Amino acid sequence: MAAFMESSTLRCAMQRLYAMKLTNGISCTCYARSISSSPSISHRKRGINDSEQGDSEFRTFEIPGLKPTRRERDFFRRRRRLVAPPRYLQMKQDQDWTSVWPTAASFKWSVVPLPLRQGFAEKETENKGVSPGKYGNVELMKPPNFLHLTPAHIKKHCQAIKKFCTKWPEGLNTNKEIDKHFPITVTTSDYSFSSASIRDPRARTVSVALKLSHLKLDRHAWQKMLRLVGDRFDPNTRKLTVTTDRCPLRQQNYDYAMYLLTAIYFESWKKEPWEEEMVEADRHRYIWRHSQSRTSVVDLIKKFQEIKESKKDDPSFKELSHLPNNLKEEDIDSLDLVREYSRSVAEIMNKGENSESLTKYKDSVKKILNLQAEAS
Repeated sequence: MAAFMESSTLRCAMQRLYAMKLTNGISCTCYARSISSSPSISHRKRGINDSEQGDSEFRTFEIPGLKPTRRERDFFRRRRRLVAPPRYLQMKQDQDWTSVWPTAASFKWSVVPLPLRQGFAEKETENKGVSPGKYGNVELMKPPNFLHLTPAHIKKHCQAIKKFCTKWPEGLNTNKEIDKHFPITVTTSDYSFSSASIRDPRARTVSVALKLSHLKLDRHAWQKMLRLVGDRFDPNTRKLTVTTDRCPLRQQNYDYAMYLLTAIYFESWKKEPWEEEMVEADRHRYIWRHSQSRTSVVDLIKKFQEIKESKKDDPSFKELSHLPNNLKEEDIDSLDLVREYSRSVAEIMNKGENSESLTKYKDSVKKILNLQAEAS
């Protein structure tokens, strides 16, 4: 009777302990005193380990579901897959690179079949003193690459957009013909960047360029046009360039640039009363054929012609032999010595005096007067 009561008390205590550990979610190992050498059915139902029955005084109490069983561990082990080798090791020599790297992307070491290295080895013992290879190299991911713009990529791109292109017009084979039929050049720029907005403020800038020779301008309109545009006119290329960026949209800036060109053109043709009082010094640029210097040279050569005609019978007179006979007034500007003189005078008046321009001016005057070169 005493043994039965002891066994009942021990069973109740174990049930309470089992309930408490399951409620708290804490694993534990409980050792119970063995009552008899043979296990009972109730002990097996509660998960008591009987592997060491009869050999040990205490048994291990295990909570079902707390630790994975051997069957579960074998299941997860079977689900593991072998890692495939890098792609560049499986590529063929005639691999289509456009399908491997179709668009712009960061560098991938497992795809690029090139032995690339980048980085810095601080010590000789670090990586054997050699720059790190491409495997897991973050430095190779920093700079942009052009692996998506190889000749094969560009060829495919051209073939794709070829159907949207129009045939080149016939008769436009030289730049001279293009400038004749398309005198205005419009330049815009597109930008792509990472931001909250796809609009770049620099993309609204529009530049419109054209040669003044394509405009119908007389001498007065030409001079006034140069004064109105200022430094927007390039004397070397003889082009007028108008750049606008004050409007928020590109189309608005283009319309504003065309409006400015139209307004400047019609304004240059207007002639104010005070413009009639302009003298040679008030002109924007010195033009020799409209200057007093040309008139003086023409009068001087006319006098030379009269002297040469009056002394044509004198064989000893040879001072004016550098001038052709029977020279007309309209042919004076075509003489080489007069052209050289006009260029030297225009250079001094437009660009200023220097040793080179003064030397050219001196030589041209000597040629007109037929003077012997003096030792400098």
